[in-house]
Amino acid sequence: VVLKIIKHYQEEGQGNEVVQGVLLGLVVDDRLEITNCFPFPQHTEDDADFDEVQYQMEMMRSLRHVNIDHLHVGWYQSTYYGSFVTRALLDSQFSYQHAIEESVVLIYDPIKTAQGSLSLKAYRLTPKLMEVCREKDFSPEALKKANIAYENMFEEVPIVIKNSYLINVMLWELEKKSAVADRHELLSLASSNHLGKSLQLLMDRVDEMSQDIVKYNTYLRNVSKQQQQKHQYQQRRQQENIQRQSRGEPPLPEEDINKLFKPPQPPPRMESLLIAGQINTYCQNIKEFNAQNLGKLFMAQALQDYNN
Repeated sequence: VVLKIIKHYQEEGQGNEVVQGVLLGLVVDDRLEITNCFPFPQHTEDDADFDEVQYQMEMMRSLRHVNIDHLHVGWYQSTYYGSFVTRALLDSQFSYQHAIEESVVLIYDPIKTAQGSLSLKAYRLTPKLMEVCREKDFSPEALKKANIAYENMFEEVPIVIKNSYLINVMLWELEKKSAVADRHELLSLASSNHLGKSLQLLMDRVDEMSQDIVKYNTYLRNVSKQQQQKHQYQQRRQQENIQRQSRGEPPLPEEDINKLFKPPQPPPRMESLLIAGQINTYCQNIKEFNAQNLGKLFMAQALQDYNN
């Protein structure tokens, strides 16, 4: 499955192009075994008649006919510099997890993998977030009541990769054929382009967070202003009723103040949580980036001392 995912990205993923596919397998005791996968075909706007659901059903039906694991257990997606914490991923994983309780999403990072270590992580939505998504109420009050923060939106599932003997033999053959220089390149420091791109993406997300904070502060000011208008209106009515009572006139009829002053609509806060989660991911990437470079410096120095 891992080799298929890597092959899918190498064939169809270019730059920030995201590739996706279906995971197949079965549940054994307390673990989920992912034993097969197939990609979503790329299609353009001209392919308006393409039906992804129908395509998946036909693929799983064909796999069942040849006695291959065909049970749907999730999906996979590549990521571009770790930018996978999005509303699209949240909605997709909710749909999968709502229909198939044990489903996961595998996130493959080709940029980290190119630096010499396989980057593959599995995520699920937490029960708290599943409940909020089921209610479709992303207001500040609902998220506060559910105690949702970006730290408890996703839960990472540990991964254990097991190869067949034939796959192990093939990997050993590939390693023998690889040039020595290629392996030594893993010790070279990562280019500044990677760090620069990560910092640029981080700054973009911080700008988005700043704009979202401005919107929320505007909402709070509007709420405060409306509360003052309500208070002034109630005071005027109270004074007028006192005057009418002194003249022996009946008081003014009761009115629904909420109809006169419709409360402003609060901005949805789910986007802010996702942006905060993405900022945290970028910060972790930069931290790992610096740690890897430091490790490579120590290794290069150790090799130089050994050669001397």
